[in-house]
Amino acid sequence: MLTEWMQAAMRNAEYKLIDNDPPWFAAIPECDGVWAVGATVEECRAELHSTLEGWLLLGLQLGHPIPVVDGVDLAMHDEPLVYG
Repeated sequence: MLTEWMQAAMRNAEYKLIDNDPPWFAAIPECDGVWAVGATVEECRAELHSTLEGWLLLGLQLGHPIPVVDGVDLAMHDEPLVYG
């Protein structure tokens, strides 16, 4: 479920070429404060993924609400887990 959420969030990332050094900027609109920069779009994407991962883990640890992204909901529910 975490992997699915991360993949959905990364698909929603917005990338911009900016007049700065490093020139690439990316952010994930659903996740306040999740942004990154990089010298190349690939470097920016890797930094964004790392930033998102840290943001998500800290948010879960602190009990912050995690946004639903493309229908993927990480919220804990009161229903029992069913295996099998």
